Amino acid sequence: MTILIIAEHDNGSLKEITLNAVTAATEIGGDIDMLVAGENCASAAQAAAKISGISRVRVADHACYNGQLAENVAALIQSVASEYSHIIAPSTSNGKNILPRVAAALDVAHFSDIISVESPDTFKRTIYAGNAIATVQSDDAIKVLTVRGTAFPLSEQNGSAIIEALSTVKDLGLSTFIDESVAESERPELTSASTIISGGRGMQSGDNFQMLEKVADKLGAAVGASRAAVDAGYVPNDMQVGQTGKIVAPDLYIAVGISGAIQHLAGMKDSKVIVAINKDPDAPIFQVADFGLVADLFDAVPELDQAL
Repeated sequence: MTILIIAEHDNGSLKEITLNAVTAATEIGGDIDMLVAGENCASAAQAAAKISGISRVRVADHACYNGQLAENVAALIQSVASEYSHIIAPSTSNGKNILPRVAAALDVAHFSDIISVESPDTFKRTIYAGNAIATVQSDDAIKVLTVRGTAFPLSEQNGSAIIEALSTVKDLGLSTFIDESVAESERPELTSASTIISGGRGMQSGDNFQMLEKVADKLGAAVGASRAAVDAGYVPNDMQVGQTGKIVAPDLYIAVGISGAIQHLAGMKDSKVIVAINKDPDAPIFQVADFGLVADLFDAVPELDQAL
């Protein structure tokens, strides 16, 4: 039994969520290969080789894999799929774009966002926005899975895997990578931050998020938002936490002016400690909060900032 993990990377380095996927793979058991597909991605391949549990890193370094275009990468994976019992990717926009194509091409089931490995052919995943957990089993010869990063711990990085170059070039000519615009911030990235403070529709405007940014700077926290705040145009969508945004599980999550719609809860309720500030005592967010403060956020947040 051999598992293939699709690395999430930016050519220069690996994304941390790849380490979560490796942990899921080790729970399945067997040898583990990692595929690094990109352009000038030798540095990412070197980082992959250091991950504990990886036996071999397979590198597809070609211009057609720049930007990890789903069409080309899916075709590449399909070309080597017969060598593997499982094909796994992190549940990122890339993983969710590539692996369904692979599963369709192989005519096998695709299990998305698994949160637990019960056996090599049986897994658990959330459904109904996290309100229920389904146990799913596959009899397919190749299991195709995406893994929710917050459900598995990070793998260690003390390995020494061999690196093998793949000469396969699968350029389908269906799409072309032009440019990538990445939001830059001195604060931690949402999905890896240990502390997050998020604002909702109750913030009333984008300018009022400056209150949260002041608190975030003192806590070394990332700043997030609910979908309502993003849809209202208060903040950009890369800050969205929730079912259709980023799934997070920090040590501390502070929800400010967020009512707690089911879609938002699905993205943050696995946080270790949840603090909610809302003037509505019946807001659903208080049902999952460890600490709740019923107060006007425009009074409470400045007081919190001053106390810090």
